[in-house]
Amino acid sequence: MAIYSLSREEKEQVDTINKVTMRGNLDNISRTVFYDDFYLRNKEIIWAYLASFVSRNAGWNMTDLEGEIFRDLIPKRYRDILYLTYERANWLIFLDAYPQLLIYEKSKQTGEPLFHLLKFFHVSKFMVKEWERFWFEKDIERLCKSLIINEQHVIQKPVIEAPFYHDKVFGSLPFVAEEKLHFSTVFFPTLEGELFGYSVHGFKNVKNRIDLGKRLTKLLFHSREQKKIRRFASEIEHTGSRYDYEKYVKKVARKRTPTLRSVYPVIHHHRSDFTDWYNEKTAKKIAKYYREPDLIEKYDLTDWYYQKQNQLQIAARLEQWLLNFIK
Repeated sequence: MAIYSLSREEKEQVDTINKVTMRGNLDNISRTVFYDDFYLRNKEIIWAYLASFVSRNAGWNMTDLEGEIFRDLIPKRYRDILYLTYERANWLIFLDAYPQLLIYEKSKQTGEPLFHLLKFFHVSKFMVKEWERFWFEKDIERLCKSLIINEQHVIQKPVIEAPFYHDKVFGSLPFVAEEKLHFSTVFFPTLEGELFGYSVHGFKNVKNRIDLGKRLTKLLFHSREQKKIRRFASEIEHTGSRYDYEKYVKKVARKRTPTLRSVYPVIHHHRSDFTDWYNEKTAKKIAKYYREPDLIEKYDLTDWYYQKQNQLQIAARLEQWLLNFIK
């Protein structure tokens, strides 16, 4: 279907969705807010709430790079590339996902499915089928899994496997830096100073990241900690700084990372490759992505996190001492 074959009203809808998506995709702060606001309006789309928490974590990872610890541990050229990696992946996910959310919301308002409009936003054929299925079956958990599967595939080739990011980040950056940056860990804080979450090993593997998303969904919606986690999100404005939650912990006496908008400008992205990841080869693997991942009962990462922070502080001081000694 060509754009000129749409009715005037449909063309206006496509134009409006494009404008709203661009406004929400400005930076990490706006993405987090837009995901969260959408969920509050449409609580059956639980993926949007998960996305808002993952987006918070992306912001914290970004500002870590300009915080007092990592400025000493990682050269600026690596920090800049790592920031672009986070930013590019999250920009691509929002660009793909948010039009889907808005089209669903508009469908609810009109009482008629408008999923034929998804093709004008280069949404995968996989998700077109899943939205149509959800419209009739209302399977909330399946749709959430489908969105997790889709978005991890959306970034696989353009970011994870792209030559630039592979060579500069995933392929050449020492693996220990991944641990230092908590690149593979997602935290859900509470106002009581607790940190719940999960890590993923083998971050480059799309199935591993999908399993992480499914575990996080269980923690966010089915764990005994869910009310405390949600209370934090409802009361704490996202600034991008880890001080958003570290201020509730007695072990952290001061702010160590800046707010996101105080250190990073708006990045103007461009996307030229709209190849659909869903094809005969990937279709054969879809069923396994819906399976429940192995249960990991240990999700309280509070002690681990602060042990890691202490290790990083020691490493930063040691590195600074060595540099001064060499001089």
